[in-house]
Amino acid sequence: MANKKIDHREEAIELLKQDAKRILQLIKVQMDNLTLPQCPAYEEVLDTQMYGLSREINFATRLGLIEPEEGKKLISTLEKELSALHELSMSKK
Repeated sequence: MANKKIDHREEAIELLKQDAKRILQLIKVQMDNLTLPQCPAYEEVLDTQMYGLSREINFATRLGLIEPEEGKKLISTLEKELSALHELSMSKK
């Protein structure tokens, strides 16, 4: 039973990381092709995606699949990557 929980834990963390990567890629495509970071549509997409990820992390935490600190670290890492992407985008324009 303990091994099964460990497998689910690792799987949950990997799935959350994949979702964070997907959000980063979505925002990158949007910045490259569609809208400026100051655009309300950009902000709406970013807010919606980040909210969704935070709910996924909350759910995984409540199930005991990840520790709260792991979830906070994942969100923090994504926020830093998005910030760097935003700065890069602004420096190109």
